[in-house]
Amino acid sequence: MSKKSYLFTSESVSEGHPDKICDRISDMVVDTYLAKEPFSRVACETLTTTNKVILVGETRGPAIRRDDLINKVRNCIKDIGYEQKGFHWKNCSIDVHLHSQSTDIAMGVDSKGNKKDEGAGDQGMMFGYACDETEVLMPAPIYYSHKILKLMAADRKNGKADKLEPDSKSQVTMMYENGIPTKVTSVVISTQHSPEVNQSQVKEIVRPYLEKSIPKELLSGLKEEEFYVNPTGQFIIGGPDGDSGLTGRKIVVDTYGGAAPHGGGAFSGKDPSKVDRSAAYAARYIAKNVVASKIANKCLIQLAYAIGVSKPLSIYVDLFDGDDEKSKHVKNLIKDNFDLSPRGIREMLSLNKPIYECTATYGHFGRKPRLNGSFSWEKIDKTTIFKK
Repeated sequence: MSKKSYLFTSESVSEGHPDKICDRISDMVVDTYLAKEPFSRVACETLTTTNKVILVGETRGPAIRRDDLINKVRNCIKDIGYEQKGFHWKNCSIDVHLHSQSTDIAMGVDSKGNKKDEGAGDQGMMFGYACDETEVLMPAPIYYSHKILKLMAADRKNGKADKLEPDSKSQVTMMYENGIPTKVTSVVISTQHSPEVNQSQVKEIVRPYLEKSIPKELLSGLKEEEFYVNPTGQFIIGGPDGDSGLTGRKIVVDTYGGAAPHGGGAFSGKDPSKVDRSAAYAARYIAKNVVASKIANKCLIQLAYAIGVSKPLSIYVDLFDGDDEKSKHVKNLIKDNFDLSPRGIREMLSLNKPIYECTATYGHFGRKPRLNGSFSWEKIDKTTIFKK
């Protein structure tokens, strides 16, 4: 195989996966605080195991009653669909251990009068990526992996797939030739299911979701023996009863499925003063507009920050076409047209809103911007900057 011909795989996990339950609960906490005070500070981690949920972390903002948070946690679990002996929205134990934000962190992040003085909530590097493999400018394997599980969850909730349970995973492997995805070579779908159905029945239940999610021309070469469903034989015990969950353990699922680098910081549970989240959104926003402008087929952006410092320490651009002058030109356009200070990012993308709970599953990128402001970083309203 040449360097431009290869197999590439990405996976997704459903909203009922233990880690994703935690991501959603943590983002619900962020939204709860931002709904009352848009400049609240939240860093919330969630742990789940058999019939137990534990919230820990730091907050600064309005007083939120513990019982209100507990009720909201139960509502999250109920909406996902857990009414099982080992994990039930009504019966599970919920512990809340949230305390005040460190004054040392607050001192470095708070504005000192000039809006550009507001420091980053943490140090680190963040990446944004876009490519023209799909209409939403996302890599194909992760996009199709998400789509399979999203359709399965919708039918599970409306009763059309009532033998499926909330916990599931998908994995799509694609052949790339000359850098272009040309066919699916294998698919893995693991889904929790009712004891009333056997292995072969589960495979036929999920098959339509594969066929609805991926274009026929990409599926035409998939061999039946390369379509794996519950490879262990059965998947009845699942969710937090089968495996513990923790916020932030699915960061590659949340982003580009491994097709682009990840800075290492999780998104869920963090208010937008944390550049782990907001700067990653800004980098995706810029990269997507670059590709949407048609000046490149792929774009990778890296931003780097120091805690308490407002300006990015570095901006890196890769257009994957060997044209260093074009990349340098795009970098200068970014510097001239985008305020990438923490406050500048939040104002540009309107991030101080309760818009995060819906981002916790099926990826933070490749989604449609919503009227409430969620996924504002997916807009392609800056293409003219790069077309110039």
